[in-house]
Amino acid sequence: MLVAPLLLLAGAGSASAHAALRGTDPADGSVLKTAPKAVTLTFTEAVGLLDNSIRVFDPENRRVHTGKQEHADGHSHTARVTLPDLKQGTYIVAWRVVSADSHPVSGALTFSVGKRSATRAALPDDEVQDAASTALYNTARYIAYGGLALLLGATAFAMVTGVAAPRGLLVGGWWTLLAATLALLLLRGPYERGSGPAAAFDLTVLRETATSRPGLALLVRVALLAVAAPVAARAGVLRAPADGRGPVGSGRLRFAIVSLLSLALALTWAVAEHASAGIQVPLAMTSAVLHLLAMAVWLGGLTALVTVVQRTPGDLPAPAVARFSRLAFAAVAVLAATGAYQSWRGLGSLDALTSTPYGRLLVAKLAGVALLLAAAGCSRRFTARLAVPAAKVPAAPPERVRETVGAASGDADAAHVGKAARVRDASHARGAEGVRDAVDVRTDTDTDPQDAPTGPAPGDGARAPHLQALRRSVLAEISLGLVVLAVTTLLTGTQPGRAAEEAAASTAAEPPLGSATVIPFDVGTPGGHGKVQIELTPGRVGENGVQALIFGPDGGIATVPELRLTFTLEGRDVGPLDARLTDRGGYWATDTLDLPLPGRWTMRATVRTSDIDQVTVSKTVRIG
Repeated sequence: MLVAPLLLLAGAGSASAHAALRGTDPADGSVLKTAPKAVTLTFTEAVGLLDNSIRVFDPENRRVHTGKQEHADGHSHTARVTLPDLKQGTYIVAWRVVSADSHPVSGALTFSVGKRSATRAALPDDEVQDAASTALYNTARYIAYGGLALLLGATAFAMVTGVAAPRGLLVGGWWTLLAATLALLLLRGPYERGSGPAAAFDLTVLRETATSRPGLALLVRVALLAVAAPVAARAGVLRAPADGRGPVGSGRLRFAIVSLLSLALALTWAVAEHASAGIQVPLAMTSAVLHLLAMAVWLGGLTALVTVVQRTPGDLPAPAVARFSRLAFAAVAVLAATGAYQSWRGLGSLDALTSTPYGRLLVAKLAGVALLLAAAGCSRRFTARLAVPAAKVPAAPPERVRETVGAASGDADAAHVGKAARVRDASHARGAEGVRDAVDVRTDTDTDPQDAPTGPAPGDGARAPHLQALRRSVLAEISLGLVVLAVTTLLTGTQPGRAAEEAAASTAAEPPLGSATVIPFDVGTPGGHGKVQIELTPGRVGENGVQALIFGPDGGIATVPELRLTFTLEGRDVGPLDARLTDRGGYWATDTLDLPLPGRWTMRATVRTSDIDQVTVSKTVRIG
């Protein structure tokens, strides 16, 4: 019954995973004649709004009191906030929203009313995030993956092999997953908002987290864990059979219980990660669930296997190892198929392998998986060798047993003869052949306990080297698996290559309307230093506008007798082109700068602070 809310949470996906800013109104870098009534942001997919998703700062770095945040005209892929009457100057808009796949994205833009002005506000980075909150959240997510692997993998190992999994793995996996889930529930708010870990205990933040889709998925996971333990115990899922034969929990009820709980747990990840948004959402979520379950069965089952081999190798029958080997092979096949699909879906193109962070992480994961498959191949060969000696140990023939009896010690002979005599007296009709038969029967079936052999069982000596080799190979698999799991955790928090390419395409379709460059200068005289801020609009081939401000050593706007600006494209021997700036009462500007070619242009600013003091400084700018 807990699976239904997860299916409802999945919903329908949109164009891409990880929202990208598609357009803004006002446009970034624009100069408006009149103050706008609102700021509207349009994204490539549906986004969730936080309590401070859009913040506006005036030229004096004071927070502007805005109106209510909402989706423009009810469209979930937009965000809008109304503005009061704004005075002349440049304003900064800082925004932060949550993508449909539960990951926060942020950025900033500027617009000016009347004309551009100096601003004391710092333009936020595109990814504003508290490092401690991010690190703690990613660590908890990694631990949650490990807890799920221990819990489900050890259970699958017990059900398939008939060997009871170590209780410590099952209990440890349950507690690990529960603790990590509660930590994720607390850290979700600070992670989304980019605030410090202290906000994890803010009741307002917790309330908002609990009503969001990722928060609901985490709450469902806690409920599933609370239900899983008593239900599994009542159904006897983990109770080893008394005779040691057959897989544990092979009944239909037990299998159904384990399958349902495992599916529901895996869904709590799928509904809040990349699979829940983008193309082919139903297929992507199915693939994500299968991928996660296969990972848990493989890594958790390997952990159970190496634990049993380490502690009680005699309790591991060769047929049980063979059964788990087949299960692990099936899990690897599922991992390969679903991993290939998810890589294609997230990557988009081969170019994204090297041009995006997601692609580079995917290359690292593929390298780790290749090594992991090599280790798995070794384990499978050792498993096959382990199964042969135990199945083919020859039993001693009866004739051999009779010869051994004849060569035994005198005391043993006397005991055997005495027993034979008693049998002869009781039968009164048996001859010498009957006596020999009686001796043979006593020797084969009635050996005293003290006469039983105390050495290792037949075949143990042949199994020992293979057990040790299997243990080393499985340990290597587990170590590589943990590394791959760490890379996977980073992948789930990285913008997919397909989404990055879509964001770049949106930027190309709506080219940037301006770029700001700050160049410090110092003429070498007391008070003769400062910086020049140059804004180039739109920063593309063709006609551009330039506005420049001079700031003195105190950070305030300064006036200078002359400011000259030239552009040179050195690789093509173009320039220097004089921008021909004119003093417009506090700032320098031109609307007729023509840049004929794209490339990296060298921008040189000559600042004259007096009749005899001047300096030339330069910086490189990219023209699209």
